[in-house]
Order: sequence, then structure tokens, then C-alpha cells
Amino acid sequence: MRLSTKSRYAVTAMLDLAIHDRIGPVTLADISQTQGISLSYLEQLFAKLRRHRLVEGVRGPGGGYRLGKPSSQITIASIINAVDENVEMTRCGGKANCQEGERCLTHELWDELSRQLFGFLDGITLAEFANRPDVLEVARRQDSRMGRRDDALMFRRTAA
Repeated sequence: MRLSTKSRYAVTAMLDLAIHDRIGPVTLADISQTQGISLSYLEQLFAKLRRHRLVEGVRGPGGGYRLGKPSSQITIASIINAVDENVEMTRCGGKANCQEGERCLTHELWDELSRQLFGFLDGITLAEFANRPDVLEVARRQDSRMGRRDDALMFRRTAA
């Protein structure tokens, strides 16, 4: 089972944004450089995330993006859904027409796995994940390597 690159990049970018959101808007260029995601790909993803009100743009000097709602209200599943992806394990996309227009022998198994996976991802918020010590350690390492300010990480360390 694999999630698409689109889903992985969207979740990664949103996690980066959630970690650094407290010190102000974050530019897509910063996320691109830190996470190794193409800037043009991020622009496409953030257009979809903006339409779902998961992020909002801030114009002008010091502008960029910020979360559209508190990170405690954004689940990993909502990010994946916003970029037009589904957590679906069936070959038929859940339509039960997997084998010559009929349900296949293992349809129920893969359908149940899809529901379990969605439930798991819907039960994890950005806030919960962003405050994990191992996630913060990776963010610190990335920030220091990229010369990014770590004020947000210092704040999280004291607030957590």
C-alpha cells in the first residue's frame, strides 16, 4: 500500500507550515527548499488546500501562508482529501465493480482496510503530530541546515 506523492507532499508541507506557523506566514519557497518539494508543485497543492480553507495566503512583505484553522482541527485525512486523493485500497475505487462489473472475491477485505486506514488518518491532527519530539528534532535539523530561524521550534519546546 502506498499513498500518492501528492498526498505525501501535501501532508509534509502542511506539517512544516504547522510547525512554523506561530512565528508568522511561511513562504512556499521556504517549504520548497527545506522539504525538497518543487515550488511549482507546492503552488498547485496550496491552491487546493486554500480552496478547502486549510491554508490562507498573506500578501505583502513578510507574506506567505498560514494555517486556515487551528492545527488541532486539521486531520491528516482532511489534507489528503483536499488534494483530491482518496485512501482507497480496492481496485474499483469502492464501486464494487472490480471483476467484470461485479464485486470481486476480496472486495470486502480491501474496502474494510480503506475504512480502517481513513479512520486512522482522520484520528491524527497536525497539532498532535507536530508536537512529537522526534518530529521536532527533524524540524530543528532541517532548519539549522537551511539557515531557517527556529523561533517556532523554541516556542513549541517551551509550550509542549
